[in-house]
Amino acid sequence: MAGRRSGESAPRSISGPQAPLVWKFGGTSVGDHDRIRAVAQRMVDAQRSGRGVVAVLSAMGKSTDALVAQAAAISANPPLRELDALLSVGEQISCALTAMAVAELGGRAVSLTGPQAGIRTDATHGGARMLGIDPARIRAAVEDGAIVLVTGFQGESPDGDTTTLGRGGSDASAVAVAAALGARECEIFTDVPAVFTADPRVVPTARRLATIRPQEMLELAEAGAGVLQPRSVELGMAHGVDIHLRSSFGTEEGTWIRGGAGDFEVAGTAAVAGVAHRRDEHLYTVDAPLGAVAAALAARGLVLGAVVPGPATTVSVPAAAPEAVVAALDAAGIAVASREDLGSVGVVSLGLARAPGVVTATLDVLAAAGITPRLVTTTPARVSVLVAADRVDDATRALHAALVVGEDTGARRTAA
Repeated sequence: MAGRRSGESAPRSISGPQAPLVWKFGGTSVGDHDRIRAVAQRMVDAQRSGRGVVAVLSAMGKSTDALVAQAAAISANPPLRELDALLSVGEQISCALTAMAVAELGGRAVSLTGPQAGIRTDATHGGARMLGIDPARIRAAVEDGAIVLVTGFQGESPDGDTTTLGRGGSDASAVAVAAALGARECEIFTDVPAVFTADPRVVPTARRLATIRPQEMLELAEAGAGVLQPRSVELGMAHGVDIHLRSSFGTEEGTWIRGGAGDFEVAGTAAVAGVAHRRDEHLYTVDAPLGAVAAALAARGLVLGAVVPGPATTVSVPAAAPEAVVAALDAAGIAVASREDLGSVGVVSLGLARAPGVVTATLDVLAAAGITPRLVTTTPARVSVLVAADRVDDATRALHAALVVGEDTGARRTAA
């Protein structure tokens, strides 16, 4: 029976200068009805302790993948505006069901879509950028004593259309909402307990980190660590929001992504923060001017990566699904002559530009393991290597064992 249970008082109105708690729950955290009830209970308990609660929710489990599959069954190249309209449904379902679960516990929640929550974006469908957030409606609901549930991953374009923020966009939504509300922290609840120095499913010796610098987390995320969307880390850095990544299935502390107090010349150390990987990277050979290739990719929200010039240009498009790359090029009349299916491994080290020995060590470790690099790229904080897809796990383990295990991280990063 919905409504307040006998003997339970109504949640009091939350007021005063204290910012509300801002939480984000990923798809596995709301993957079924029992988990939704557990999330609702956590919210109600927090509100009854005297804090306002604003939660950004992802779609349930793999429901976004199911929606993508439905679109693919209708069209090989669906209009991006309509694809956004379809994909935005998943988060709305999560928020509505969670609001119902809160009501069953005697609380009150209001679900808001991205547009209703004041999230404004540009008009780039499938990978929109947030232009700003007007949190007036969120604040009003919190002041009225409601738990506020915001659909992640989406906002509203200047034309009033629903837009989506790209894979993992709910992380970015949550940090942006926290910034708009003046919160100094954003807790992201997921199915992993913390950030590790490598994926522990691949590297059993990977260390759990109590804290990590945002610059390091950003590089690990860009290199393939799937625990946080890179844009959420960028937003946290830009707006001074600390991110606490933790498990939704317990109460233990996870990993804090925040700058270290007293840090001096943050990029002045060559210590290796961790090793990340992707099993699904590709090189594409195209017969078209490079500018045309970059423009075709950008039109679909994809970013040109490495370029290998030649009679036929070879390019990479990091973290992009091959079907999305082919569709983007095909829309511009550019054919993909061939595709090489690879994987990648990235070694993250702030100050890499002043410590070339990390690059040398990376290549030496791979050579000793009999792994041939297909393409090597470096940034000031990361060396990335494309290798055969079936050697990605071997490369990750070898690099972690040689460059991370036993490293003294000192005060700047703490292993739990």
